[in-house]
Amino acid sequence: MSRQEQKAQTRQALLDAALRLMDRHSLTSLGLREITRAAGVTPTAFYRHFPDVGSLGVALVEECLGGLRITIRAVRDGMTDSDQVIDRSMDILARQVHARREHFRFIARERHGGVHRVREAIAGHLDMFSAELASDLATRRLPGAASYDRWPRADLRMLTNLIVNHMVWTAAALLDDPAAEESIVDTAGRQLRLILLGARQWPGPLEP
Repeated sequence: MSRQEQKAQTRQALLDAALRLMDRHSLTSLGLREITRAAGVTPTAFYRHFPDVGSLGVALVEECLGGLRITIRAVRDGMTDSDQVIDRSMDILARQVHARREHFRFIARERHGGVHRVREAIAGHLDMFSAELASDLATRRLPGAASYDRWPRADLRMLTNLIVNHMVWTAAALLDDPAAEESIVDTAGRQLRLILLGARQWPGPLEP
């Protein structure tokens, strides 16, 4: 194994150890030595990757939400039908929550947690979700959707913020009741269709 590979492996071990520990603790309650002990590395090794525990938390946000944002945007790039985009996006969200439950628990807990930089990182990623969706809606037409290119920017961001917040709610519901995944995903998809149907009448009837 090369030195670069060993470095990447140690960094990932620290991230994974912190996630395991946060199944029972918040980020603010975790100490550096506790994390390094769980990862099987020395405290000195920690500082080769992160200046402090807060920076590790920001990296966890990127690991979870950065990848999800890119994946869901790729869905929109490859489809032109709004129902297909909704169905595929909900399917990806459910799969991600199922596969990365610890990550999403961390996001749900720390979104309003005590580490300011981590809260900012989460809010920043959610804002990027919303901004990218607004840009996509303003520059393309999806069958069955409104003509978003004629919307005021503030109204379009209001709509995309609503959609992103709905996805956050859906992820939280999936975390709370994994056994009801099929029902939660179905309901979430229908709710998104209702949101987009209502959008066709805002700020007044819009031509298809």
